[in-house]
Amino acid sequence: MTNGKTILETKKKRLQSYYDREALMLSPDGIKSYGIGTRNASRYETALKEIQDMIKTLETEISEIENPVVRKAVRVIQRDW
Repeated sequence: MTNGKTILETKKKRLQSYYDREALMLSPDGIKSYGIGTRNASRYETALKEIQDMIKTLETEISEIENPVVRKAVRVIQRDW
């Protein structure tokens, strides 16, 4: 299951990167944009909402990989007695 482990490790690394990015954006140093007079500067291209949405998505994907749901098919036969 090398491929599954590789995918899981990659997703965990991406998730950590998103956590780090979110923490930076929420810190006092994480100013998204600012202006002085008529000049404006942007520091990040992504919105905090996009970062948080991706964190939720990656957490869900990792959870599904680590804890697969076992589905069982059941057949029901109706009978008239």
